[in-house]
Amino acid sequence: MQVQPTGGLGRIPVLDVAPVVGEGRWPAKAVVGETVEVSATVFREGHEMLGAAVVLRGPDGTVRPGERMSEVGVGLDRWAALVTPDRMGEWSFRIEAWGDPIAHWWHDAQIKIPRGQDAELMLAEGAALFTRAARGVPAKDRRTLARLVRVLSDGDTDALVRLAAAKHPDIAEVLDRHPLRDLLTVSDWYPLRVDRQRALYGAWYEFFPRSEGAAFDPMGRRGPMSGTFRTAMKRLPAIADMGFDVVYLPPIHPIGTSHRKGPNNTLDAGPYDPGSPWAIGSPDGGHDAIHPDLGTIADFDAFVAYAADHGLEIALDLALQCSPDHPWVSEHPEWFTTRADGTIAYAENPPKKYQDIYPLNFDNDPEGLYTEVKRILHHWMDHGVRIFRVDNPHTKPVDFWERLLADIAATDPDVLFLAEAFTRPAMMHTLGKIGFHQSYTYFTWRNSAEELTDYFTELTSETAAYMRPNAFTNTPDILNEYLQHGGRPAFEIRAVLAALLSPTWGIYSGYELCENTPVRPGSEEYRDSEKYQYRPRDWEAADRDNTTIAPLITQLNTLRKLHPALQQLRNLRFHHVDQPELLAFSKRHGDDVVLAIVNLNPHQPREATVHLDLAALGLPNDPEKSFTVVDQLDEAAYTWRQANYVRLDPHARPAHVFTIQRDEERPSAENGESASSGTRAAGRTGTGRPVRDSLRAARDRLLPGGAS
Repeated sequence: MQVQPTGGLGRIPVLDVAPVVGEGRWPAKAVVGETVEVSATVFREGHEMLGAAVVLRGPDGTVRPGERMSEVGVGLDRWAALVTPDRMGEWSFRIEAWGDPIAHWWHDAQIKIPRGQDAELMLAEGAALFTRAARGVPAKDRRTLARLVRVLSDGDTDALVRLAAAKHPDIAEVLDRHPLRDLLTVSDWYPLRVDRQRALYGAWYEFFPRSEGAAFDPMGRRGPMSGTFRTAMKRLPAIADMGFDVVYLPPIHPIGTSHRKGPNNTLDAGPYDPGSPWAIGSPDGGHDAIHPDLGTIADFDAFVAYAADHGLEIALDLALQCSPDHPWVSEHPEWFTTRADGTIAYAENPPKKYQDIYPLNFDNDPEGLYTEVKRILHHWMDHGVRIFRVDNPHTKPVDFWERLLADIAATDPDVLFLAEAFTRPAMMHTLGKIGFHQSYTYFTWRNSAEELTDYFTELTSETAAYMRPNAFTNTPDILNEYLQHGGRPAFEIRAVLAALLSPTWGIYSGYELCENTPVRPGSEEYRDSEKYQYRPRDWEAADRDNTTIAPLITQLNTLRKLHPALQQLRNLRFHHVDQPELLAFSKRHGDDVVLAIVNLNPHQPREATVHLDLAALGLPNDPEKSFTVVDQLDEAAYTWRQANYVRLDPHARPAHVFTIQRDEERPSAENGESASSGTRAAGRTGTGRPVRDSLRAARDRLLPGGAS
């Protein structure tokens, strides 16, 4: 068979291939086990039938059998197929398109033969095509096609019977594996980088080790005492029991004293104020050192190991900035910007000033600075850190990151980088394209149903090939107005949204206690911000007094581990609700379906009719057909149809999180009791209370070196 060249259009044009990033300059992204849709525009002249397939080439160069593509819509000439890479590495894919003479013959034959038009001629042409198809296929398949050729050529058998034989499932199965292809045209190879699953899926918990175990002298005879890595270790089991996968630590390095900030970002720090961890560097060391108050490098190693024992990875902050006391200031003054008066420029974001921080200048000695940053990364990688949260990467040159991330990936492809870049879309998107594995998002400022629908449609479709979202509900810098005024329901609502809309989400410590007091009206800064002072919390009292939403967070993380649909990005679908303050969405992966309905108003109950997209749920398109949904938050079961009444009170039940029971799984009886949603069905099924062993077993499957 002659293969048409890839240059130009080719005999059968293959255009607008996706996912392709920067016309193939950068790889599209996937993780092991992630289902990715590959699509292209494929067409030809006239009315001849076509076939198309996606061909994957693995990291070892092995070319996989093609995955047949199907047309998307009628008359659009858009073809697509789903592929699932099964291991890490640098993959590639291409599109193969061909004329499908057997499909074209079948199209004409099923019209002509029943009408008696050229019946014998059509059957003879079919026999000739299947004879061609039999050449070069395995012996067993060749015998199957040969039997069909004999049937088609048997003039003593009714023409309609012979035609029907061509659609036998055995014939279809052979042709699916070995299609007869004319005018085969292939596209270029396009890159696809496949990372470990944590690059796409995980739950992050941010906390300051210095606050865990911090102590204050009630008599005021001495200053406060910092927590240490040893005291912070005591918090790790509770974090693991809530189902988190990653513990993110703000900078753990020595903190400068020059222009040190006091409580609430004041300029008059007292002698016992610890300063901001982002003001990195003192005579005790810089980015490769541990703050003496936290312990030693051996204590850090013990912390990392203890976290791993509980199924937790450590993410460390990479903040490329310095305090005026950092060793680099004296050793490498060329790495900073000197102003006209001879002073080093401190960081500013007018009207904000950060006198305790010097930004780096990447232009005076780019090689020297690059070598040092790469050394620092490898230092922490050698101490068990495989995830870095990068502070403000959008304030550093993009080509610096492209080179650095590529160099790290070449030797340590399991090391992941999260971009903390709350900035313009073009910069956020470019950071994702050049190699950052995840990105912070605008989620905290998207609160209405319309905003959430539009934004997550973008995140899960057009940008999903290169920018994976990490939906943090809050950060030490961001206490959104919605949380400030919505009370406990607001914290529950946002947790449900972040945990279910995005495969990766995170919270900053204190979120589970619904901490919501700003430093002043109109500000997103916390009062008594942990950035500038110790903030020990009484976790036992919160559990005892039921002032924590940790049980809900645990349920959400348990559901995420039990349901593969929630571990995917590109499978999100929204459903119509005739009330603007209710949001309905679903995720489906194979037979696993999760459907959520959330009241976005944290103050008032809302009710509406939810109109489901049955096809998105994998259900028959029959508006009157009933099925059973089970709320995984309280185990209640309901009988639903395509349209369903819902009432959600944020103070009692801010959301439904349903799974769908198939017919064979449905309860045997229905009691018809009126309920807050649809009709409550007999029986109670669901996940029940999370069990620590099941959480750990699910986590173990996702860790590097695990079964996944």
